[in-house]
Amino acid sequence: MSSTAGQPERARERAEVAEFLRARRARVSPKDAGLPATGQRRTPGLRRQEVAQLAGISVDYYIRLEQGRGPRPSRQVLNALARALMLSTGEREYLFRMADEAPPRQAEPSREITPGIRHLLDSLRHTPGYVVDAAYNVLAWNQLATRFIGDLSRHQDRNMIRWTFRRSATDVAWSDEQFVHFTRATVADLRASYARYPADPQIDSLVTEMLGLSPMFAQMWAAHEVEARGPMRKQVRHPDEGLLDFECQVMHIGDTGQRLIVYCAAPGSATEDAFRRMSAQTAPR
Repeated sequence: MSSTAGQPERARERAEVAEFLRARRARVSPKDAGLPATGQRRTPGLRRQEVAQLAGISVDYYIRLEQGRGPRPSRQVLNALARALMLSTGEREYLFRMADEAPPRQAEPSREITPGIRHLLDSLRHTPGYVVDAAYNVLAWNQLATRFIGDLSRHQDRNMIRWTFRRSATDVAWSDEQFVHFTRATVADLRASYARYPADPQIDSLVTEMLGLSPMFAQMWAAHEVEARGPMRKQVRHPDEGLLDFECQVMHIGDTGQRLIVYCAAPGSATEDAFRRMSAQTAPR
């Protein structure tokens, strides 16, 4: 095999690292990094020399990293950059993986629902709940969840990313600030899975497909936001019950890459009453 066979892959990795560093540098303000905000800044975020100073590396070396040139950074340099750019756990993991200095390899994502998780879902009679895998395919759901995501037993495509980005650019949903925020969080979570499971064909295929079909997805993906999904407040206008307000809780299931997503209404709230009414009206499977 030619010694140049791996050069395209290495070039892609260097380009990914370069784009990620530029995107993260623009996010961190001098105040966040404990630096004095002196002088007029043409662009937001830290200057290159400031990142180099915080990381303890030369400015020339850091510039070459942002340009996708030079040798592969060592683990020590990657750790220093992660501290300087105030990366989250998911972002740090992503940086290491794209620099070909991956943390210990984790198990492949699982798409098998355990009996315990199935029982837990069914026991949540008054709480909508469903499970997605690392690529956001809906694997299982309870009866009340069908009032929000439909009865997916009748559908072959159960991927939430596709549902979202099949909407046209003129769809009214994109003018809803809460919907866009929720979607960005989902894309950031997908990017975390993309780094955690670099060899998973379903995730890789989904990202490639969406980059080709959805300019909106491409824009959010290019932001290089990486964050595991956490709880989020949501308001949904239900066709039967009107405006519902609840907390969307996301619980990560062990090392499977799966997430259990539940809609939690406040005790005694109008939304809790609505969930109970819908539960009584929903026929058992």
